[in-house]
Amino acid sequence: MLSRAESSPKRTRETAGREPLALDLDHALLKTDLLFEAAAAYLSVNPLRVFRLLIWLLQGKAVLKRQLSERVALDVESLPVNEALIAYARRAKRAGRQVGIASASDELLAHRLAKRFNFIDFVVASDGSSNLKGRAKAAMLTERFPHGFAYAGDSRSDLAVWKEAEAIILAGASPSTTRAAERLDKPIEAVFPREKLGPKGWLKAVRAHQWAKNLLVFVPLVLAGMAADPAAVARAFAAFAALSMMASGTYLLNDLFDLADDRRHWSKKARPLAAGTMRLSDAMLLSPALVLGSYAIGLYLGWGVTAILTAYMATTLAYSIYLKRQPIADAFTLALLFTLRLGLGIVAVGAEPSAWLLVFSMFLFTSLSFAKRQTEIQRSGIENDEMLKGRGYRGGDAGFVLAMGVATGMTAVTIMVLYIINDAFNADFYNQPLFLWAFPAVLFMWISRIWLLCHRGELNDDPVAFALRDRVSIALGGVMAAAFLAGWLS
Repeated sequence: MLSRAESSPKRTRETAGREPLALDLDHALLKTDLLFEAAAAYLSVNPLRVFRLLIWLLQGKAVLKRQLSERVALDVESLPVNEALIAYARRAKRAGRQVGIASASDELLAHRLAKRFNFIDFVVASDGSSNLKGRAKAAMLTERFPHGFAYAGDSRSDLAVWKEAEAIILAGASPSTTRAAERLDKPIEAVFPREKLGPKGWLKAVRAHQWAKNLLVFVPLVLAGMAADPAAVARAFAAFAALSMMASGTYLLNDLFDLADDRRHWSKKARPLAAGTMRLSDAMLLSPALVLGSYAIGLYLGWGVTAILTAYMATTLAYSIYLKRQPIADAFTLALLFTLRLGLGIVAVGAEPSAWLLVFSMFLFTSLSFAKRQTEIQRSGIENDEMLKGRGYRGGDAGFVLAMGVATGMTAVTIMVLYIINDAFNADFYNQPLFLWAFPAVLFMWISRIWLLCHRGELNDDPVAFALRDRVSIALGGVMAAAFLAGWLS
């Protein structure tokens, strides 16, 4: 926090630092925007509600905010806040200053949020007919506090308020807004810099680490013996890029729909959207941009690739809106998304479809999806009859989920054995298929290790991400790769 003392026509040595302190909510006291929070929660039930939002917006922003405030029960206790500004406001309250909220958000939400903080004395906000922003907010505060006030805000619309204020507090303001505020020649009482997302933050927001799952696109290329074909390799890379963009776009959408649940989760609360380091408005723009970019590549690769990308997006949306709360169906859906990655690779390079590969994928990734749910149930600490937040499982379902996960995992091993017996020795692709017997052995060891760690509570909530960092998993993967190369090239 920085401070700077300046003179002001109304502000004297005796009154400096004693004026009522008015705090903006969106991206100032809060790290998020209440309008976008309410809109995301409203659309998470049914995205087609967007047309109703447009109708309300045509009637004015104040109407839109009031309609959402009446229909959405936001979890205000979990909203990310600006801790430094809160500490500053608490000190001001202890020093005898009036501290309150002055926000363009709807007053119903503002009053609910005010109860979260024990230092709030007053609330002025939009009332459903007038939008309390910019000049309207400045007029309201000037009328309420004719002897002057200090105001904490972040946006260019707050310049109109700062013109009438006795002191400026910059809370999360951009560099351009900060420069404009400095030109007002008003005392800048405090500065709380905006938290920058940075390149790593953007990559985390789009879950770039999850792109590793999309390497499944290359599996059909290798198994079909087309890895030496430059055109096929180029198409596989293009399909990988298209799928990564589609996945990131849908991940952002899923995070927008899951904000409340993610903020209550032990690891997901650190995601940029849940933590408030990424603005919801940025995610709402970036998500469709990524999806459109994915479709542009898909159309270049052909209608078959475009159709699978569409199936992937539709399945992801169905999962985000409904299926993730349906027990068993949720794990099956996640496995289907993995298998669609293989399907995309098959269509992109023109490989011959393999029923063995697709069925094996469904059972293997269903097992890993159950491992993810088992970990969530265990780490949530819920009782037998309690429901897992945002999911369809109870605390007492842990044993059933474990049994289903181990069973589907061992079924994947069995399918691998049956493939080697019935197909691998008859295929022209392998010169020495005996080496392939390492596959079911290693796969058995790896799946057993995943479920042992899961049962012990030592697995994080994503077994695929865990495997990419786990030395034992990497070593076992190396053994499988060596066995494949030996069977192929010997």
